[in-house]
Amino acid sequence: MADKIKQTECMDFACPRHGQISLRGRSFRGTVIKKFPKRVVIEFERTIYIKKYERYAKRKTKLHARLPECMNGEVEKGDYIEIKECRPISKIIHFIVVGKTKDETEGKVKDGGKK
Repeated sequence: MADKIKQTECMDFACPRHGQISLRGRSFRGTVIKKFPKRVVIEFERTIYIKKYERYAKRKTKLHARLPECMNGEVEKGDYIEIKECRPISKIIHFIVVGKTKDETEGKVKDGGKK
């Protein structure tokens, strides 16, 4: 019975479920645009107000996040995921993947919307 529990748990120190790392601060949701063995890059749009022109502009932000070993199979390129802030893990990684929100195929209309 103890062997089954060990197999489901990952040995990654930066896992929010099984590791000993604290998640605090900001959280973001975005689309996975790149996937590496232990890291993903997400991208999301935000709007900012430009005072001079009294208009809003769209900007894209890319963030790198640590991908725990136990979530490596469920997160793929194009998925919509949530990340949370943690202590700096490396030079560019300051976030950890918490979970997947939806797949890339869930938001698309099948048959081009024609009936």
